[in-house]
Amino acid sequence: MKHRVERKIGQETLSIETGQLAKQAAGCVLVAYGETTVLVATATGAPRAGIDFFPLTCDYRERTAAAGKFPGGFLKREGRPTMKETLTSRLIDRPIRPLFPEGFYDEVQVQAQTLSSDRQNDPDVLAMIGASAALSVSPLPFQGPLGSVRLAQVDGQFVPFPTQDQLEESDLDLVVSGSKTAILMIEGFAREMPEERMLEALEEAHRIIGIICDMQDELVSKGGKPKKEYDLPDYGPLRDRLTSGFYADLKAAKAVQGKAERGDAVKAVKERAKAEVCPAEPAAGAAVVSDGDFSHVWHALEEQAVRELILAGTRPDGRDSKTLRNIECEVDLLPRVHGSALFQRGETQALVTITLGTGKDEQRVDGLFEEYSKKFMLDYYFPSYSVGEVRPIRGPGRREIGHGALAERSVKPVLPDPDDFPYTIRVISDILESNGSSSMASVCGATLGLMAAGVPITNPVAGISVGLVKESEEKWTLLTDIIGDEDHYGDMDFKIAGSQNGITGIQLDLKINGISPAIIKATLQQSREARLEILRAMLSAIRRPREEPSAWAPRLIRTHINPEKIGLLIGPGGKTIRSIQESTGASIEVEDDGTVTVASHDAEGATAALAKVEALTASIQVGRIYEGRVTSVKDFGAFVELVPGKDGLCHISELSTEYVGNVGDVCRVGDMMRVKVIAVDEQDRVKLSRKAAMDEAVAEPEPAAE
Repeated sequence: MKHRVERKIGQETLSIETGQLAKQAAGCVLVAYGETTVLVATATGAPRAGIDFFPLTCDYRERTAAAGKFPGGFLKREGRPTMKETLTSRLIDRPIRPLFPEGFYDEVQVQAQTLSSDRQNDPDVLAMIGASAALSVSPLPFQGPLGSVRLAQVDGQFVPFPTQDQLEESDLDLVVSGSKTAILMIEGFAREMPEERMLEALEEAHRIIGIICDMQDELVSKGGKPKKEYDLPDYGPLRDRLTSGFYADLKAAKAVQGKAERGDAVKAVKERAKAEVCPAEPAAGAAVVSDGDFSHVWHALEEQAVRELILAGTRPDGRDSKTLRNIECEVDLLPRVHGSALFQRGETQALVTITLGTGKDEQRVDGLFEEYSKKFMLDYYFPSYSVGEVRPIRGPGRREIGHGALAERSVKPVLPDPDDFPYTIRVISDILESNGSSSMASVCGATLGLMAAGVPITNPVAGISVGLVKESEEKWTLLTDIIGDEDHYGDMDFKIAGSQNGITGIQLDLKINGISPAIIKATLQQSREARLEILRAMLSAIRRPREEPSAWAPRLIRTHINPEKIGLLIGPGGKTIRSIQESTGASIEVEDDGTVTVASHDAEGATAALAKVEALTASIQVGRIYEGRVTSVKDFGAFVELVPGKDGLCHISELSTEYVGNVGDVCRVGDMMRVKVIAVDEQDRVKLSRKAAMDEAVAEPEPAAE
């Protein structure tokens, strides 16, 4: 039996249905907004033997058929997930993962599929709502529901579930997930939005989230399945044994400064504990403790030790709650590249490389919406050696794609307008060392590298991560610039990037079931103080963008011609434009609106090509003097080519200030002649005067003697 709930939110109606489709799944819903529809289904299976983590898999896919399109490329079937699909899968996963009970290790899959797209309303947030709704109507022990909403700001007003057209005009793109009482996940980007306004946006988003949660409660009451009882293992006796014998030593080891040294100290205590609790040959009649149970309880003890130290005022590396780690910045490390920078904060190190290219280097992006091109790309790489480990070397995973996208969109708001700086820009951030907040180190390093490459950014951008250890609503501590242990054992990773003027990127991940507005407000303020301090350190390495791009970067010059003259520039079969490129060594790109971009590896070639383009496509101006070539001599005058493909007639009476009886007495074919345009008639015929040009030359004052 089909059950449906709906509410009018923003410009359209949000609806959630269940009971008709995919009845063998644990839970399935159909979420629609406007004419965009997403199917979300969840299924579960028995836990794998020996695992000590929650195996949740979230997968989001967009079939181009949903928008009435064929997939691009040779194969007409969707393949590996696109970047958009990967990022959306992460958005689904992050808020729902903390809402399963600790110790629940059953396999859980959430699959979202876009069935219909109106090419205006983005299905990603609908998939997030659907994930919560599908889990809520299922028998799984999901402690929801959750609501999710995208918020824009258009003309100073917040707009929920904005269309693509509205997002183009918006200076905010904010996705928020939460319960009725708290916020669990934030992913947002803005054009240097002040902290106070961002807080107002989060409050408005949470208000709408409450409505969406009410819808899901209503749906569960109509068509939800009874929740199954799940027996969670009792680790109490093992935990008591380890606590009494090893907790004091573990807590002391967790207070050792230095990531490697601290890791060695903790490892030594762990090996002693495991040798005692899990001996190779257990005594007769002794209880056998599995490696999985030991690892689970030991991890919980490490978490308890770190949290107790922090709440007592001692962070693992000895800092107080607001102090940044030592920052070192350097630019121009690498020769030949177009820009390079090194940003180090504590034991996190990002090496950034900048590449400047032409329009041919733009990335084409296709999907449900209109195809578009990207002129700015930031790729994040996290090799295993950055944390002293060995792992299989494969392509970028979800984490690398997500961190790169966060850093890219955090820096993008300060990039120059393409009309002013027409380069395609690629940033590569290689994380060479990592101990917390490497994505924000990438933001800082990208800013330094862009300035070193001569990219005229409007403001430098820095990023910082703030952590949280929370014991109760009244007892909690915020931690500026968290390290790996604080991220792993803490409750929050709140990344905020921005300039001195405001926020450009914001991302919140939680391991608890939400945080209050008071914590969010305090985090925004504490992060701003840290961000300004980081910016001061960065500007000590390079104060402002370089005046010129690197000598190794291509030289780009942009001009605009009359679109009607594009054919003249290209020539028959491309002959004319190819000739200019071959003679100057430059490449020329022509857009439909008449924009012409000239690129060359040296300024001389770019300037020469631009001169030829402008000469070929220039409009003849009355009153202007041209240096032209005589192409034909007649009894009544001479025809002079002013620009390629365009000539004018200089009548015999206009050839000289003196009487001319024969045109051949004044000029011959091939001669260069200085003439002035005196008229252009209705038929676009140009009338010239050599006599007027001679008069103006005589009238010009001679330069003063030195």
